[in-house]
Amino acid sequence: MPGRCSEKYRVESSLYQKLDDNRVRCLTCPRKCIIPEGFYGLCRTKINVNGILCEVNYGLVSSVALDPIEKKPFFHYMPGTWAYSVGTVGCNLFCEHCQNWLISQQDPESYPWLKELSPEEAVKEAVELGASSIAFTYNEPTIVSFEWVLDTAKLSKERGIHTLSVTNGYWSEESREMLIPLIDGANVDVKAFRDDFYRKVTKAPSMQPVLDTVVELKEKGKHVEVTYLIIPTLNDDPKEIRDFSRWVVNEVGEDVPIHFSRFYPMYKMQHVPPTPVSTVKMAVEIAREEGAKYVYSGNVPGDPNENTYCPKCGELLIERRGFSILRCNLTEDNRCPRCGEKIPIVGKCRESSGNIMPL
Repeated sequence: MPGRCSEKYRVESSLYQKLDDNRVRCLTCPRKCIIPEGFYGLCRTKINVNGILCEVNYGLVSSVALDPIEKKPFFHYMPGTWAYSVGTVGCNLFCEHCQNWLISQQDPESYPWLKELSPEEAVKEAVELGASSIAFTYNEPTIVSFEWVLDTAKLSKERGIHTLSVTNGYWSEESREMLIPLIDGANVDVKAFRDDFYRKVTKAPSMQPVLDTVVELKEKGKHVEVTYLIIPTLNDDPKEIRDFSRWVVNEVGEDVPIHFSRFYPMYKMQHVPPTPVSTVKMAVEIAREEGAKYVYSGNVPGDPNENTYCPKCGELLIERRGFSILRCNLTEDNRCPRCGEKIPIVGKCRESSGNIMPL
C-alpha cells in the first residue's frame, strides 16, 4: 500500500530517521544518506517527500528469469534446482567494473523497461514454475527494493519457497536485523580485501560493512557462499587473495564455499584485460593452502575446479559444467560415498534437467 507516499510505486521506507528542517536519514545501507526534502539518496531509489522517506520502485522489476541455482552462484544450496530470479534497477554501490551496469546504474523512475510484479504475483509464478527458491539478484534488489524484498520474502516463506540474496553485502546493521530472519541463503560478492579498492572502484568508504554482513549471516545460521571477482592489477595480488582466504576460513568457516571468478572487460573497465585462467587457478590453490575446503573457479567453463571434491579423500562428488550438474555422487545424507565425510550441502543434489529458461 502506498501509505503516505502518494504516487504509484512509492511506499514509505521502514528504515529512516526524521531530522530537523524536514530532512531524513536513510538507514537502509551503511551510507546512511542525509536527504533534504525533495531530494533522492545516492542509490536513487529513496526520496524525501515532505519529511517522509519513500522507496520509489515498489513492485517494478527489470529482470525475471528461471535460472539454475548454480548461476547465482550457489554450489552447496539445493544443487540442480531452479531459482526464480528477480532484479530491478539501481544499486547502493557504483562499481566501475559492474557486469550488470545497464540496470544497476540506472534511475528507476526514468528507466523505460520496467514491468509490474507484486510480491503475490512473484511467489505465485515461482510456485507454478516449480522453482525451489526466489533469488533477489542481478542488481542489488535486496537493498534498493528493500520493502518489496521484505514483503516477497515473507510470502515466500509462507508458501515454502526458499529465499536467496545475491548481494554486494553492503547492508546496514538495521537492514541486517530485518532481512536476515527472512533470508535462507546469500552469496555475498566480496569485491576485494582492501578499503582503497572499495573507495576507488565501488565508491564506498569501507569494506567493513560487507564483512560484517557475511559474518552475521553465518552467525545467524544462514547458508553463506562468497564470490571474489579477480580483476587484473586491481585485486589479484597473491597476498590480498591470501588475506581474504584466511579471513573466510578464520572468521566465517572452512566449509564456506569460495568462488573465484574470472573478470571480463565491462562498463568503465573495458581497458582492463580479462583475468588469465592461471590467476584464477592460483587463487584457488592459495585458498586451499589457507584451509578452505570448498573452492571453485567461475567463468572458466570446463575447469575441474567447477566440481565439488571430498576434502578428506578427494573423491569427485558433484561434477559440473558451467551451470549444469552432470553427476551427483553423494549418499542420501550428503556424505562422501568413499570415506563417509559429511559434506555441507543444503538439500539433495539433482542432475540438471534442462537449459536456462528465461521468462
